[in-house]
Amino acid sequence: MTDQVAIPDSRRSPFPPIADYGFLSDCHTTALVAPSGAVEWMCLPRLDSASVFGALLDRDAGSFRFGPTDIAVPASRRYIPGTIVLETTWMARTGWMVVRDALVIGPWHHDRVHESSHRRPPDDYDAEHVLLRLAHCVQGTVELNMQCEPVFAYGRLSPDWEWIEDDYHRAVARAKGVDDLELQLATDLRVGFEGRRCEARTTLQEGQTAYVAMSWAGDHELPLNHEDAGACIDRTKKYWRQWLDRGEFPDHPWRVYLQRSALTLKGLTYAPTGAIAAAATTSLPETPGGERNWDYRYAWIRDSTFALWGLYTLGFDYEANDFFNFMADACGRGDRPLQIMYGVGGEAKLEEKVLDHLDGYEGARPVRVGNAAYKQEQHDVWGAALDSVYIHTKSRDYLPEQLWPMLSRQVEEALKKWREPDRGIWEVRGKPQHFTSSKLMCWVAADRGARLARLRGEDMKTADRWQAAADEIHTDICEHALDKRGVFVQHYDTDALDASNLLMPLVRFLPPDDQRIVNTVRAIADELSEHGLVLRYRTEETDDGLKGEEGTFLICSFWLVSALVEIGDFNRGRDLCERLLGYGSQLRLYAEELDYRSGRHLGNFPQAFTHLALVNAVMHVIRSESAGEDPTRFVPVRLTA
Repeated sequence: MTDQVAIPDSRRSPFPPIADYGFLSDCHTTALVAPSGAVEWMCLPRLDSASVFGALLDRDAGSFRFGPTDIAVPASRRYIPGTIVLETTWMARTGWMVVRDALVIGPWHHDRVHESSHRRPPDDYDAEHVLLRLAHCVQGTVELNMQCEPVFAYGRLSPDWEWIEDDYHRAVARAKGVDDLELQLATDLRVGFEGRRCEARTTLQEGQTAYVAMSWAGDHELPLNHEDAGACIDRTKKYWRQWLDRGEFPDHPWRVYLQRSALTLKGLTYAPTGAIAAAATTSLPETPGGERNWDYRYAWIRDSTFALWGLYTLGFDYEANDFFNFMADACGRGDRPLQIMYGVGGEAKLEEKVLDHLDGYEGARPVRVGNAAYKQEQHDVWGAALDSVYIHTKSRDYLPEQLWPMLSRQVEEALKKWREPDRGIWEVRGKPQHFTSSKLMCWVAADRGARLARLRGEDMKTADRWQAAADEIHTDICEHALDKRGVFVQHYDTDALDASNLLMPLVRFLPPDDQRIVNTVRAIADELSEHGLVLRYRTEETDDGLKGEEGTFLICSFWLVSALVEIGDFNRGRDLCERLLGYGSQLRLYAEELDYRSGRHLGNFPQAFTHLALVNAVMHVIRSESAGEDPTRFVPVRLTA
């Protein structure tokens, strides 16, 4: 890869760089593992619950380390191919050790359902609600250290530890005031307690193995020995590989990036409902030390439906069934319009609070939980939902009848609201505006709604009415959103640019060779970029209600790749794509933003929005390559025309 940017020296801060964390998931909750071998972010019992390990946001808010004593930097880290099982290799002065970490997934059993609110039928495999860590000494001798120090309720409540039945290999942690959660620990090490910490230490000889397993569900059995632990790791690997085998990946050097992004998107899915979280974290700063810190552990309808674009492109469509049902449930099967976002369990209220007792990642405050944006008017939500359903329906020539009331309601909402200002795709907290991208997605809602009505073979009057509305919106955008140069701008009362208009060729608002599209893509590439990487907008030109600058947005840069390929600027698009892939972490994970000066990842992590845009960008490049750069043979990724 070209233009690989060096990661900043983490010794300047007690916090690892955001991109250096490893990501674990069992599709119920997630965990982030620092290079030190410490789990520094984990929320229980699900990914948007309160944290029990929160060192990511405050070094005193809990962590769980398992690795060699007094070694800070591993020799290598990787995912076991085709899985979300993390493998870290350590070189000590006296030997070598490998640690494997996983959130365990195994065969589903009806008597092992910790969360009784499964809305979807469980798959053949389900979360076992166990964090498993397995160490193996491959050469010489290595001293192994385990320190489990949970702090419940976002770092507020320290637990009390006690042994289970006087067994020095099993322990339980409980905190007063947290009645519905306890942590059980099982290990082949002898554990002791020091304050809120459970710890153990031993020396492994060559060929020896040790494990520690932590569960938060009393009805799940913990491994009894390292052989059981190894079997749990094997079951988890099997699950992820079987899931990945359902996809269709091109034979290309960039295949590994597509596979990792697909696994990450699946890992951000909440299995009981089919919701897709925007990210695994809250309050990782978009500006170092700044206030642009948000909670992304929720299901944005827009982000989730865009994620389905990426998964569908790779041959995964089962996830779409689950998410469409999640949407239908959330809006009462059409009784009410969609909100822009929900809790992963379908919760409608996500009240935003500030946790003043947490210092924040590298001092970035405030630390927020909940997200007040759930109350906002964002008019793109209806188009995102309709377009995603249309893509899947067109490929199957079938629309489930139970979805139609929900879809019909969303089209009508778009037609009722499209003339009004809103907060836009970027959820600005300044004055509402007539954002071009919002009008665009209202057009998508009406256009795709009309197409779906025709595919049903009935409701032709409704289809004609919706199509007429789509034509009206289309005309309005072309009349009011173009500047004197023939470039689509951010909103109707400005000449400022906005990267969201890169969606125009992708949703087929105009043909990609239309001069207005070409002008817009090139203007964004040349004028809304820093060192070739794309900003959402320039903060000095946009009233977003916040102070400070922000980094370049990775999703926007990947959108630019797709848009460049669409307008026929293949070489520039491919070069940018190669450069962006070079910015990925060692584990091929991406946050939301990139500091173009240092290459440092910023914002919540890993970010679904970035990974889904990566999939579309890479597939645009690969399909264009396979067509021999002949536009007459090129089949676009988005088959919505």
